[in-house]
Amino acid sequence: MKKLLLLVLITTIITSCRNDDDNSTSNGVNIRLENVSLSTYSDIIVNTSTGDVSFENLVPGQRSAYTSFDLAYRYAYISLQANGEAYVFQPIDYVGETPLTAGNYTYRVGIDGVTEVTIELVEE
Repeated sequence: MKKLLLLVLITTIITSCRNDDDNSTSNGVNIRLENVSLSTYSDIIVNTSTGDVSFENLVPGQRSAYTSFDLAYRYAYISLQANGEAYVFQPIDYVGETPLTAGNYTYRVGIDGVTEVTIELVEE
């Protein structure tokens, strides 16, 4: 009987555990980056209006882990290095923009070959 109870307890624990392969974080606005270019990104800085946040280097097609932000919009300041060049997406302001609601988002980040960053928001 004790073995059966132990088996039921272990099964319950295992099935109730959530497997977060995408590295999602707790409540709030969680953003990750996806490199949609053919170049490796390094020295990545993102500022959603609350300060600079560094991200790890990203090879083509790679996604970063989620990072939690207090406030974010459908676009953000992004600077990075690729192919020995500096690339920047510089918002002028966020006037008229609605802050993102709590959830998981991906900024799909590309480069246009001229030193400009492209950004597309994907809601997960």
